[in-house]
Amino acid sequence: MVANKKNATKRKADSGTVQTAAAENAASKVEVEAGANSESDYESDKENLLGEIGSDEDSSDSEGEFADDDDEVLSFESVESDYDEAAELGVDGKEEVEDEEPEEDEAAESADDVNSDSSPEEDEGDDSSEDEEEQESDGKEDEKEEDDAANDDGDDDGPKLKEIAKVLGTTEKKTRGVSVFPPEPQRKGKPQDEYAGGDTSDEEDVRNTVGNIPMHWYDEYKHVGYDWDAKRIIKPKQGDAIDDFMKRMEDPNFWRTVRDPQTGQKVVLSDEDVELIKRVMAGRNPDGEYDEHAPWVEWFTSEVETMPIRNIPDSKRSFLPSRAEKQKIGRMVHALKMGWAKTRAEKERLAAARKGPKFYMLWETDHGKEEMRRIHDHVTAPKRPLPHHAESYNPPPEYLFNEHEMAEWKRHEDEPWKRKLHFIPQKFRSLREVPAYDKFVKERFIRCLDLYLCPRGKRTRVTVGPEYLVPKLPSPRDLQPFPTQQNLVYKGHTGMVRSISVEPHGEYLLTGSDDHTVKIWEIATARCIRTIPTGDIVRSVAWCPNGKISLVAVASGKRVLLINPKVGDHLLVKKMDDLLEEAPRADTIDNERIRTAIQWTEVTEEDRKVGVRIAITHFRDVKQVVWHGRGDYFATVMPDAANRSVLIHQLSKRRSQLPFSKSKGLVQCILFHPVKPCLFVATQRHVRVYDLVKQELLKKLFPGCKWISSMAIHPKGDNLVIGTYEKKLMWFDLDLSTKPYQQLRLHNSAVRNVAFHLRYPLFASAGDDRSVIVSHGMVYNDLLQNPLIVPLRRLEHHDRVNDFAVFDVVFHPTQPWLFSSGADHTVRLYT
Repeated sequence: MVANKKNATKRKADSGTVQTAAAENAASKVEVEAGANSESDYESDKENLLGEIGSDEDSSDSEGEFADDDDEVLSFESVESDYDEAAELGVDGKEEVEDEEPEEDEAAESADDVNSDSSPEEDEGDDSSEDEEEQESDGKEDEKEEDDAANDDGDDDGPKLKEIAKVLGTTEKKTRGVSVFPPEPQRKGKPQDEYAGGDTSDEEDVRNTVGNIPMHWYDEYKHVGYDWDAKRIIKPKQGDAIDDFMKRMEDPNFWRTVRDPQTGQKVVLSDEDVELIKRVMAGRNPDGEYDEHAPWVEWFTSEVETMPIRNIPDSKRSFLPSRAEKQKIGRMVHALKMGWAKTRAEKERLAAARKGPKFYMLWETDHGKEEMRRIHDHVTAPKRPLPHHAESYNPPPEYLFNEHEMAEWKRHEDEPWKRKLHFIPQKFRSLREVPAYDKFVKERFIRCLDLYLCPRGKRTRVTVGPEYLVPKLPSPRDLQPFPTQQNLVYKGHTGMVRSISVEPHGEYLLTGSDDHTVKIWEIATARCIRTIPTGDIVRSVAWCPNGKISLVAVASGKRVLLINPKVGDHLLVKKMDDLLEEAPRADTIDNERIRTAIQWTEVTEEDRKVGVRIAITHFRDVKQVVWHGRGDYFATVMPDAANRSVLIHQLSKRRSQLPFSKSKGLVQCILFHPVKPCLFVATQRHVRVYDLVKQELLKKLFPGCKWISSMAIHPKGDNLVIGTYEKKLMWFDLDLSTKPYQQLRLHNSAVRNVAFHLRYPLFASAGDDRSVIVSHGMVYNDLLQNPLIVPLRRLEHHDRVNDFAVFDVVFHPTQPWLFSSGADHTVRLYT
């Protein structure tokens, strides 16, 4: 139906061309019938038609596509179209009829209409001028043949169109207030493009139909949108950086290739596009043919007219003095009175003063303070020192030169800067007898040179409040739980308690003292369960950290005793005795260095009764004994043994070994890594970390102190705390640096020992200032976040004896409790 409508539109628009259209109808019918039989010809015609339809998508076509016959006539009356639009609409009609797929008869009829409408436009070209002459000469005859040709076509809309033609005629008429255009003369040349005046959104071939949405929504999918048939548009293969580099090197159009965000395809910009972009970036008109300097069109005349255009009399207000002008003049007079506005003479005088040289006092004087304030960043001159007693006209006698000082003055005549004074003090009876100073002008001149030539700068004083210098730490109330008060006191030793250790389950406490005894206490009741004599001063005790091994190591004098404490599970105690009853056979023989350093000896019957199972005799006094985490190995320290200071013992094989062949210094203490097979060895000034598997030095820590006293490692193994006899604590981040991450000056005297809690983020230190300081030390799993160190509580309950106070601290394995031992023969529990 749309083809019929447009056929009628064309005929009504130009009645002079009917004869030509009727003559060519027969030829077009033959072409259509032949096209139906031959598929190749039809496809080529369809391609031609589609090529024209692709550029002509008009909203009026889509509205008329689904209209009925009556609607077509009404739309014909209101549509404004010329001859070219009718021709193009006829082509569109063919496209729409083909899309609707009608029956064979209707298809043949619509094909006849399409060919009859489109043939004048397709054939129009070189013969257009001849056709126009024939059409003008045969005007009236064509009118009659037009009606016959319309009836011959067999259209359903023929009678309606004839009635419309009778009503309208060939002259302009008014129908319901809507003007109907008269027939226009046919235009020569090629048909004019409907969109030649400018681009519209209808002519864009947008393949991606998702609409105006952000295209990054499709980043996670393989497609980038959907086409007109609702099929996915697959993203093209994107190359990597190497492909881009190869294209940049080989493709000459790489610089003008852009990516279409709608389809992901690479589009090569044409020269016109590049020129348009350049003009837009340069801030010029995008249209290159636009003339910015077109000749001026004088829309209004510049000549003065004799008579006015508007004959309106002047208002009454125009004859009265203006109130606004009066106020403006008043403001100007006020500005002149106040000196804000200058007269012409004053302006000329000020301009002449600005052009001339400017002189002002560089340094502050008594009479020019107001002017000096106006100088930006003025630096005041340094004042001369006040005169001394020697500069008086009547100085005291002690300031006058004697013979020795006078000779010294004359001796430095060539080097006057070495003299004590730059003048000779003189004494006069009265001020009237003082002569003129001969060096006054010279000194004034030197003073002016100093003030003028000496470079001076303003020192900006840092205005930082004390609250900004102190780091903002969390409140201790937010870091609970931690030990805050003394709960129990364990009394029973008669000498200084040098070392303590807690059972892995947290039920019993082991202490060693200078009274040659080792005591085992029940933690909950402070009751002493067992006292074991050792025969010498006990310097270190250590409970085996493996809960399946009931054994403690005691360093007493030159011996290290392995004692069964006989507490806890009776089956475990009996099993431990059975294992240690017989010594295993040694497959290897120790060398001379080891045999002369230590000996695994059998214990006496008296020692066996008190619980001693194994005794290891050293050739020097043992200061420290420490267990490995698994409980099979333990190490001892003999500070006076040079290169044999550190020994590592294996309990299951009853063998010992010397890990070091050279002495690196006076060894103070050692420590096993809680996770890795590493050994920390602390000398007086350095801490060395060794790999026990590879038997090599991993790193060397530099605390920057003179004497290390003790060290403790965090349960995760990444942080180390070192105590020194110089009242300082050093926190090391082993993954960060070999120098201290933070220094803590919390004690007023030597730091004796430090300890970490196994579960809570707590560490403690004890010193000779009677204080046990509990601190919060949080280590984060995030390696980029530094540890948080906050001192929490100072506990002072021990008494000082012979300048000694607290020797050792250790945390409870499961509870936030702290034990400390001191020189006052007591052990204290803080909860």
